[in-house]
Amino acid sequence: MTSPDSDHSHLTRRDNLLTLQSHVLAEQAKIPGATGTFSWILSALSLSAKVISSKIRRARINDVLGSLGSENVQGETQQKLDVIANETLLRCLGSREGVSVVGSEENDDPIFLERGRDSGGYAVLFDPLDGSSNIDCAGGVGTIFSILRHDPSSSDVGETLQPGHRQVAAGYVLYGSSTVFVLTSGNGVHMFVLDPTIGAFLRVAENLQMPRKNKVYSCNEGNRLTFPDGYQRYLSWAQENGYSSRYVGAMVADVHRTLLQGGVFLYPPTKKAPDGKLRLMYEANPMAMILEQAGGRAFAGKQRLLDVIPSKLHQRTSVVMGSADEVDAVLSHL
Repeated sequence: MTSPDSDHSHLTRRDNLLTLQSHVLAEQAKIPGATGTFSWILSALSLSAKVISSKIRRARINDVLGSLGSENVQGETQQKLDVIANETLLRCLGSREGVSVVGSEENDDPIFLERGRDSGGYAVLFDPLDGSSNIDCAGGVGTIFSILRHDPSSSDVGETLQPGHRQVAAGYVLYGSSTVFVLTSGNGVHMFVLDPTIGAFLRVAENLQMPRKNKVYSCNEGNRLTFPDGYQRYLSWAQENGYSSRYVGAMVADVHRTLLQGGVFLYPPTKKAPDGKLRLMYEANPMAMILEQAGGRAFAGKQRLLDVIPSKLHQRTSVVMGSADEVDAVLSHL
């Protein structure tokens, strides 16, 4: 049991470690009439994470580093592992009866799965490999996912375009020094770590609550001169008040550190990307849900991120998210 005086006293831990599967089944048992469909989807995401983790750790040995020389729908150069991770998720999720539609950063349009009218019921949207440009230098990368309810009889893209507050669940997987799976289904944030000796994700923390403040900000300051004035004012204020800068260049890694240690992650608009760079539906929204569940805040400009109404699958947004007091400090300068 973590001591209240520990630096990480905001992590609620237990002596008995549960697997991710056991945790999901225990949560399912609390819901009257639950069919197990949602649990089956999380099982597919868990399996995908294990496969992707294995591919990443053997990437240089198996010669799958580097780019393919092609671009995805975002106009970004595809890494070999982008495609491998995407295909892994599509295969695992595509075989699950609970999934009506999948949407990926690497695909132009959502993929509607042809099944019976009564099968399905969920849309799963994901960034298969966030920060993939870090792979060649063994940096942290991750997978981000969002789960929404979806009418299984509908093939209307508009059915998928839901604001973040309608998410059923959200999570991410960080492939770093260990493989970490962070999940919320609207009842707190829970963290699991892959034990490769038994091939299972073990729960290491329940009901995570992030610190309200920490004098750390995370952003790409190389773009600072093209940020709107308010963000530049905030950065000047932060530096004058003893803040530290931490930036990995992969949203999953930066947000994970912010979740555990506090601080703020921001990706402002720039002259090159006036609407912001991060994707609303499968990057910003799931991270916003996680941080809000852990006591944090998340905004696009001065609007709550989870209230933004999407108009397209690959819609971009600016982002300010993290500890409640630190987000407020940024907003006070905008």
